[in-house]
Amino acid sequence: MPLEDGDSARWRGQQVNGEVSGTLQEGKTEDRPRRDTAVPNDGRTEVMAEGREPGPELGDEDVIPRRSPQQAGQREEALMAELSELVQKVVRSSSWWERHGVDVSILACSILLLPAGFLCLRSAQAIPFLVGVLTLGVVHHTLTVKGSHLASHNALTESKSWGKVWAIFFIELCSAFTVEQGTYNHVKIHHGYTNIIGMGDSSTWKVPFLNRYVYMFVAPLAVPIITPLVALDLLRNVEWKAAVRTLCCMFLGLYCHYWLLLHVSGFQSPWAALLCMLLIRSLLAHPYIHVNIFQHIGLPMFAPERKPKRIQLMSLGVLNLPRNPLLDWAFGHSLISCHVEHHLFPSLSDNMCLKIKPVVSQYLKQKKLPYNEDTYTSRLQLFLQRYEELMVHAPPITELVGIQ
Repeated sequence: MPLEDGDSARWRGQQVNGEVSGTLQEGKTEDRPRRDTAVPNDGRTEVMAEGREPGPELGDEDVIPRRSPQQAGQREEALMAELSELVQKVVRSSSWWERHGVDVSILACSILLLPAGFLCLRSAQAIPFLVGVLTLGVVHHTLTVKGSHLASHNALTESKSWGKVWAIFFIELCSAFTVEQGTYNHVKIHHGYTNIIGMGDSSTWKVPFLNRYVYMFVAPLAVPIITPLVALDLLRNVEWKAAVRTLCCMFLGLYCHYWLLLHVSGFQSPWAALLCMLLIRSLLAHPYIHVNIFQHIGLPMFAPERKPKRIQLMSLGVLNLPRNPLLDWAFGHSLISCHVEHHLFPSLSDNMCLKIKPVVSQYLKQKKLPYNEDTYTSRLQLFLQRYEELMVHAPPITELVGIQ
């Protein structure tokens, strides 16, 4: 059985959603999110996969001979099962250090750097002050992006109880967001319905009334302000106990940052402390926004009733960027160079995604399935050139003619 998101499947003998055992165990499969999700039906015209879909194009070698839908589905399920078995062997042979230790150490090192960063801000000289801003900015994004992302997939530990604790710490205390809604929107919707129109098509990242330059280069500075505001709005959808917990954690995280700037870094003015706080929290906001749109938008989109099988959906609708030391540290491999691997096996840690990358890439290429890769610069140029098409207008729906 293929390895899927959420409750669809769990491995025994390896870490998936915090469980350890020895065989692949079937559970219930969710074809829809937990709550009702409206799927828009706006009558958009379907287009062929060989048409003018932005993003990497499929060559002749990527086209699988056409089969009946039933034959194609059986073949793709068999491919996913085979790939899952290959990845399972890699995970079984990996130590705890490889499965969790590397990423936990990165997060721990980031926390240990906090005192140095706040103390550097005490300096009246420009260079130490900038070092403090850079240190705290990288630490903040490591905890809020890498930490929150791994915690939402329970990839930091094999214990469900500790997984919940880490999720609250990284998502609510550090990121000022809500665990329940963050996990639901990311794990259940984005991962479960990647590039499905009206569900997991990354449309939440689009702001059509902004022009390309404002969106790409100015708007990211507002992310630290927008994030808690969005979280407050989403609290209407959670139980009151979770809402109270989230409010307390959000307030504690924001106030601690502000207090440390005043009493450790020595800021005399509250407004200066708030401005520095905004600068720190928006330091890597530009690549954060860019990465989230580069890796899905512009690739094939599908109608809910024509959702392809998992291995095909992820190979077509996900893209890897090249390795980058700064972004690898702050965002994690699963969000940068191993995003395809992450979407196929979302419960694996960043380090494990990097370890299985050769297996996954070789397998997809051998089976004539797409393995999308592009550079950061190339994607930036593409979005600047085709911003109206990709970020303003509704995306065309891809029909899998010639692929199945």
